[in-house]
Amino acid sequence: MHSLDSPARPAGAIPGPSSLTWRYAGDWRGVFGARSTLLLQVAHPVVGAGVADHSDFLSDRWGRLQRTMESTFDFLGYRGEERGRTEAARLREIHKDIKGVDAGGRRYHALNPEAYLWVHATLYRGMVETQRVFGRPLSPVKEAALFREWRDLALALGITERHLPDGPAAFRTYFDGMVEDRLERNETVDLLIELDRKPLPPPPNWPLPKTVWTGLALPPGRVLRKTGIATLPPVLRDRFGLRWTAGDQRRFDVLARSVRLAGALTPEPLRHSPVAARAMRRSRGG
Repeated sequence: MHSLDSPARPAGAIPGPSSLTWRYAGDWRGVFGARSTLLLQVAHPVVGAGVADHSDFLSDRWGRLQRTMESTFDFLGYRGEERGRTEAARLREIHKDIKGVDAGGRRYHALNPEAYLWVHATLYRGMVETQRVFGRPLSPVKEAALFREWRDLALALGITERHLPDGPAAFRTYFDGMVEDRLERNETVDLLIELDRKPLPPPPNWPLPKTVWTGLALPPGRVLRKTGIATLPPVLRDRFGLRWTAGDQRRFDVLARSVRLAGALTPEPLRHSPVAARAMRRSRGG
């Protein structure tokens, strides 16, 4: 059970075992919307420029993916509150040096409040959308509780309260406004879309021929590419030049129903990533 009326926590609390964040951020069904979350992030001009100029994801795609996942598990509190606070502080510190001038001659800084908040906003949107599309939509009470946890985590990351929406309805207005007025098709968006058409290179120390890896990785990669497009706001599909037909939508609807059914038949501990599941077992004493 997950309490919706948890005890009052200090501003900037890291999620803990009783949180909805642990339950929903660790849901394996979130993988189906992961690509759309990444595109949403880099479509912000500041984020896109920072990734283009400062990220090593092209030269070390597996390493970058692993480090991102490890960081996320830490600041979401799966490895304890102290480690979560340490990681939140580290993230803010490393972003201080991410700055420059983008391809359009605009100066940027990763700690720009709008951009820094936007990356965090995509986390909340991803959790809510995963349950809406692939699980059971959150009740208003649960959505409000999850939002309060998201605000707390934003404060822990160093985002000031005056920049934060004050509730789920205000968040939706904020999110829609950002999509409509601020997100753009930039070089990083185009690069990620192009990379997404091919499977990841084999992981380090892959023992078999590359063709074997490609044969294994291509089918799920195609599925995740389609689900990533499906879970983007339609206006961004058009803006990014991503083709989406009525047939694509019908096939996606069938897939989403299948995932919902599979999730309903799966015991809750098995609906979580290994790190999330282990954290929950530890919190229950084994």
